[in-house]
Amino acid sequence: MQTVDEALAKLQRSKFRSSFHLKEKDKAYIREKGMDVIQSHAEDFIRERLAPAHPENDGKQTPMKGHPVFIAQHATACCCRGCLRKWYRVPEGTELNEVQQEKIVRLIMAWIEKETK
Repeated sequence: MQTVDEALAKLQRSKFRSSFHLKEKDKAYIREKGMDVIQSHAEDFIRERLAPAHPENDGKQTPMKGHPVFIAQHATACCCRGCLRKWYRVPEGTELNEVQQEKIVRLIMAWIEKETK
């Protein structure tokens, strides 16, 4: 099992994953709302859009812009079940349990924290 730091380092070696960055508008939104609210949004998005065994519109359920968490999901390969399978060996077709969801949120939030420094 890899740590958050190991996962972030691995993602940085991907040309595609490392191309994602928060824009100033995203950073301002984070400052305005605070990290606790952003984490709450991440928890909601993962629970509703990624955790079901067969998410609606899987592979297209995460927009490429519009919320800092969406950007972070793409940067961390936590945007769809196919990416979770490819990057983290999470099987498709099974519901994500609470521990898996917490790990995904922790990774997303770590990426956001790095981007806002």
